[in-house]
Amino acid sequence: MTEETRVGVDIGGTFTDFVTVSEGRLGVTKVPSTPDAPERAVLDGLESVDADGVDPAAVDFFGHGTTVATNAVLEGEWADTALVTTEGFRDALEIGRQNRPDIYDFQAEKPTPVVERDRRYEVGGRVDERGAELEPLAESDVRELAAELRETGVESVAVSLLFPFENDDHERRVREILREEGVDVPVSLSSAVLPEIREYERTLTTALNAGLKPVMDRYLGRLTDEVADAGVDAPVKIMQSNGGIITADAARERPVNTLLSGPAAGVQGATHVAGACGFDDVVTMDMGGTSTDVSLVTDGEPFVTTDTNVGDYPVSVPTVDIHTVGAGGGSIAWLDSGGALRVGPRSAGATPGPICYGRGGTDPTITDAHLLLGRIDPGAFLADDLSETREAVESAFADLAAELDTTPEGAAQGVLDVANANMERALRVVSVERGHDPREFALVAFGGAGPLHATELAAALDVPRVVVPRTAGVLSALGLLISDVIYDYSTSRVRRLADVDARDVRDTFSEFVAQGRERLAAEGRTDETVQFEASMDLRYAGQSFELSVPVDPDVDASTLDEARDRFDAAHERRYGHASPEEPVELVTLRLRARGLVSPPDLTVEAREGAVSDAVRETRRVVLSGDAYDAPIYDRSLLPLGGEFDGPAVVEGAESTVVVHSDQRVRIDDSAALVVEVGE
Repeated sequence: MTEETRVGVDIGGTFTDFVTVSEGRLGVTKVPSTPDAPERAVLDGLESVDADGVDPAAVDFFGHGTTVATNAVLEGEWADTALVTTEGFRDALEIGRQNRPDIYDFQAEKPTPVVERDRRYEVGGRVDERGAELEPLAESDVRELAAELRETGVESVAVSLLFPFENDDHERRVREILREEGVDVPVSLSSAVLPEIREYERTLTTALNAGLKPVMDRYLGRLTDEVADAGVDAPVKIMQSNGGIITADAARERPVNTLLSGPAAGVQGATHVAGACGFDDVVTMDMGGTSTDVSLVTDGEPFVTTDTNVGDYPVSVPTVDIHTVGAGGGSIAWLDSGGALRVGPRSAGATPGPICYGRGGTDPTITDAHLLLGRIDPGAFLADDLSETREAVESAFADLAAELDTTPEGAAQGVLDVANANMERALRVVSVERGHDPREFALVAFGGAGPLHATELAAALDVPRVVVPRTAGVLSALGLLISDVIYDYSTSRVRRLADVDARDVRDTFSEFVAQGRERLAAEGRTDETVQFEASMDLRYAGQSFELSVPVDPDVDASTLDEARDRFDAAHERRYGHASPEEPVELVTLRLRARGLVSPPDLTVEAREGAVSDAVRETRRVVLSGDAYDAPIYDRSLLPLGGEFDGPAVVEGAESTVVVHSDQRVRIDDSAALVVEVGE
């Protein structure tokens, strides 16, 4: 049987990455991103892979990681949206939470509400916290606001009433009336988007989903049509923030679930590669053109959270726990009003890009600093006149050096030091600050710029080794090809655990299983390739936040007792203490329906020759302020099982690895580079 032809496409701020797997052959393509029309870069990449011998008509799987929803939120470019709430709760979005980003900043401004006040409407009717109807829905209110919605021309509607996770009758009836009254726009119900407690987060997430629906619908409509016109018959699949693949139609319905689509694919790819190298506990580091994303993986599973911020907005859908800082290859170096050197978050992006791209960039960037210090090959960039580009880089750093009273190389090293400090803080957030010892983890470095910084960061954090996958520069695109199909279901049921009826919990999980099996069957998943993972969010009575513990979906009384014990143990691990004598509350029931995907065969053919045969040249390279005549290795020629010492630079097709003087490199059987960082 011929292996499937799979294509993964990840759109980044600077480049759009393609990974193809066809008949055991792995192909990599990078094309410049086109921020004004992201689908154009996708089509450019399809033309490139076609030229490389991958026939679009033969593609069986087409996976896509998208930043469209993310950019819309960060730039405030969502659709004109209306919000329908229970009477008295019109201003939940405005009130938000009491917490401030800086507790001592009394001038801090809250984020702009997703829906303006004149687009927020109240309707009468009420259910209580157990779902019992206290007042019937005021249908006349809904019909009146429907008339106003038709006049305002809103593009989407969010409905977030009280306690719909206990009883969603009122929300569903609101949607029915809006349809009856001719409001022909998408309607997002909080009982479908996020049927969980916390009024602000549920309303905000639902409003964002509504605002993103027209944006994502337009984009995916254009993309699917143009990909089909390019000859690809396979349906477009989209990566979610939770690390799972869904159909384009499902993404159109629930765009809020795609806010961290690309970064989540990267974590999936890193987890897969690390597992192949024998590492189940890793910190992932994805450094691209505009930012660096870091995440934690334990026991071979990425950590998934429902407490995530995208820009200024807390979004409570299941998301791979990713911490982001504005440090990427295109991050621009600048001096603040006090004369201190800063790097990012402003980026040169894809256009004009760093100076060394030769596309008109004039501001010094992290990539330019690496070029000046000899760490990357100037011939690898797209500029026509390399000597002129080199001179432009040197001139920019000479100007920066004059302001810092140092040499151009000193300024370039300073830029890298500042960027590393920002990334080191991010790595500490996901490891040390969460009770994990970095010495027990490996660091998986990827993205176009990640391997340039990872070995120095690992040394600073006492991480013993760094893993650089063979497709490090396009690992997010590879992650799309090995990720499972995932649908998440949840509902809040706030009760004392001692008062919970196991039959009610079992019935809820059974309903989720039925829904998940139906969705997965529609995608061709048989029972043999389907798994269901249930969990319960628990907390001590009086606490504000909870911990999730796994349970068997076939719940009985003993299951609830076991969940209590697991919660105490989890609380001890997370916070250093537990209170077994305190009552525990059930907060939310969750179930993940997983359709297992067989990863493609990525076996690497044995390479003949010695490590010395891979030395392309010797070049002056500056590492941590010291200059070396370092060997420059061609990664494609390094033999499996080979080893060599630093200082060295390893150049691949889409990423470059910097190895410092006290470090040693081993080429794994999967062609990953494993760098032993040393003491």
